[in-house]
Amino acid sequence: MSSQQGPALPPELPDPDITPRRSWLPSLVWVVPLIAALIGLALVIKAVTERGPAITIVFDNAEGIEPGKTQVKYKDVEIGSVKSITLSQDRTHVQIAVQLTKQAERFAVKDTRFWVVRPRVGAAGVSGIGTLLSGAYIGVDVGRSTQTQTEFVGLEAPPPITANQKGHRFTLHGDSLGSIDIGSPIFYRRVQVGQVYGISLDKDGTGVTMQVFVAAPYDQYVGTNSRWWHASGVNVRLDSDGFVVNTQSLATILVGGLAFQTPPGQPMGTLAAEKTGFRLAADEVDAMRAGRRAGTRRDDLQSVAAWAVSGRDSRLPGHRARPGDGHRR
Repeated sequence: MSSQQGPALPPELPDPDITPRRSWLPSLVWVVPLIAALIGLALVIKAVTERGPAITIVFDNAEGIEPGKTQVKYKDVEIGSVKSITLSQDRTHVQIAVQLTKQAERFAVKDTRFWVVRPRVGAAGVSGIGTLLSGAYIGVDVGRSTQTQTEFVGLEAPPPITANQKGHRFTLHGDSLGSIDIGSPIFYRRVQVGQVYGISLDKDGTGVTMQVFVAAPYDQYVGTNSRWWHASGVNVRLDSDGFVVNTQSLATILVGGLAFQTPPGQPMGTLAAEKTGFRLAADEVDAMRAGRRAGTRRDDLQSVAAWAVSGRDSRLPGHRARPGDGHRR
């Protein structure tokens, strides 16, 4: 008998060579925080390299100032920010810690001035209106000193005259202050050319001294023969033509002011030097009258000089020759 055989079995297949696939996912997980750390380090380095000096400004109060929000600006450009506010040990004022930027490093010098810019109404007009929406900020007037300083006493009001303004400062002495205040205008031929920046009472109490500033190029009109007077309010007088009303401008009626000019018919004299002192008259009439008196005295002195040099029988104005008068030979 023949035996029956089943179907032939297929040949055995070789075992598959399985190689695990490499995954980049674990590597990417570490790359992300590494990049974040590098970015953070770069920001720290950038902040350190761009950081300027830290300064402290002392004010009477911290009205309108907020740490982390209030900025320090020069010509409306941010150059720093307020970091913290603390009370002084005697609790009489506040200390404002300010961090300046690197570009503002030269601002930390001895004669730099700081003040809080907020809405103000004064003799010079209305200022700081923009801070009603943006908030107060600290203004700066950079000094010219080369001596570094980090502690400053802030001003309670903006300085009337900044360090980079060109012009001349003069001193006026009068009997009373009248309606003059810091920031009151100064006029030359009814053109505003300067302002008052300082007022003090004389030590003996007999008058007041005012510090005034005349801006360039108008300072060239201030000579040694210039006369100064109160231009405040309205000057009304009666003459042959009737009532004469005289005023410098509408502003002087409201906030007062000063004016100067050389008396008619007289030379201006030499240009007045910085901090030259002048007498302040009550009004224009008194100022010009004083100018005429001064001119008469100069004429007298010139007559004396001519008489002494020439040897001729020149007499002082008003002198009458008497019999026998003459030069001895």
